Formats: sequence, C-alpha cells, structure tokens
Amino acid sequence: MQETRQHILEILHNAGQATVDDIVSELRKRRGEITAVTVRHHLARLQQEELITAPQLRHRSSPGRPQHVYALTDKARDHFPNNYQRLAAGLINQIKAQLPPDGVNVILEGVATEMAAEANIADAPIEEKMRQVVGYLNDNGYVADWEQVDGGFVLHTSNCPYHHISKSSQSLCEMDMRLVSSLLGVVPRRITRIADGDNTCSYMIPCESVTNGN
Repeated sequence: MQETRQHILEILHNAGQATVDDIVSELRKRRGEITAVTVRHHLARLQQEELITAPQLRHRSSPGRPQHVYALTDKARDHFPNNYQRLAAGLINQIKAQLPPDGVNVILEGVATEMAAEANIADAPIEEKMRQVVGYLNDNGYVADWEQVDGGFVLHTSNCPYHHISKSSQSLCEMDMRLVSSLLGVVPRRITRIADGDNTCSYMIPCESVTNGN
C-alpha cells in the first residue's frame, strides 16, 4: 500500500477516529509538510477501497464549525498484525490435552454444526444447493467451486483457512468434513486433502440420479 495511506490507517487505528486536521497534524510529525487537500485525496482512495468509513459529523464542545471524523472499517483491520492463528492453535492443543479424542471431536463437530446453521442453506435442488454452499464457503475463505461428474458432484476447496493448524491436527479436517456434510445434507467422501500435499480438499457428493449430460 502507498506509504501515506498506510500512515493514515495507522493514525486511525491508534486514535479510533480522527478529523482531517488531526490526520494532517500527525502526518506532519512523521513526514513533514502535507496539506489537507492531499489528505482528503488519500481518504477518498481509502474509502473507495472500503478501508475507512464515510465521514461522520462530529459537533464541537467549544464554539466552531462541526467537523467530520473518519474511522477504520472491519476490512482495514486485516492490514494490522493479529494473533488469531496462534490463539486457535493453542486452543486446539489445550482441548486435545484436556479431553479424550471423542470429546475433541464432539466439540469440533458442534462448531461445524453451528457454522452450517449460520449458513442457513435453503432446501433446493442439488445444483442450487451446491451454488449456495460454494457461496458460503467462499465468503469464509475456502475458495470453493464445484463440478458435475458421473454419479454426483465434486466440491473443491483450494484454500484451507486453518492450513497452519491442520498440518498438526487432523481434527480440523474432520470438522470441515462435518461442515460440508451438514451444509449439503449428504455425507461426502473426501478425495484429496491440502494437508496431504494436494492442491485442493475435494469431496465427492453422491447423487444417484445425476450423470454427465443430464
């Protein structure tokens, strides 16, 4: 990202919200002279990228014209370091240490069931259901698609949202299997797995009435 815009995101991250004047003042401390016109140009670009909110009117407690304030969107927070992977890995390790394997599976299956309920996939013909499931998986970082084959469909996911953790914990792969099963209402058969070095996690979804060309 362009350096000035990254600085603006950092200012908003630290302050919570800021006016153009606030941002100009902070930028001058970091990089010398900069104008309000230039800052507004960068703010406009950041809004186009959905990284900052539309300006909100803030009334002064002292006499003077109201000012507009800017803040980060949730999307912008991805530009800052987080510890989610380490936290998730630690939680999985502690769950495995404290519970027997069956207990771990019960918890992760519950997570998958909760995610499937959140997806709220409508009852529909299998092709439409596949489209809904792929849409939900893509919204959650799986980079999914599907194809029709003899005997059913194959669902592919080419990104594992838990890749660093799943390499040391097969339980998350089983959770994904439960998730796909719950989303589709059909128990799939895993064909390939990213954790095994394959390019995708792929699942065969049987459908006796489906053949190529029909």
